[in-house]
Amino acid sequence: MTDDIYAEFRKLSPKVPGVLFRMREDTFKDSSVPGKYKILAALVAVVVTKCEPCLRAYTKMAFQDGATQDELVEFLNVAITEGGCPGETWALKAFQAYKELEQGKEIKEELCCKSS
Repeated sequence: MTDDIYAEFRKLSPKVPGVLFRMREDTFKDSSVPGKYKILAALVAVVVTKCEPCLRAYTKMAFQDGATQDELVEFLNVAITEGGCPGETWALKAFQAYKELEQGKEIKEELCCKSS
């Protein structure tokens, strides 16, 4: 999806696009449950639904929020349990992205829902 198409659609429908971004900002704040655990839960969902842009973005967000490798692996095990063999394939993609971040590599990440 090009930025031009998104901008044009956003101009025609200003209230709908971007609402997911605003919901994420509120949802992933620390409250009764720390934000990193909510991000890890979202990662489970995107592993199971196979959304690669979100998978990389949520992995990076979890890493930046201090999720440990052990925490990541436990949540990825939930994704594998719920997603079966395809879940395992996608969980390994998330694990690879995490390992790249640990090594100081920059991963390209972009949530599939734009912020502007």
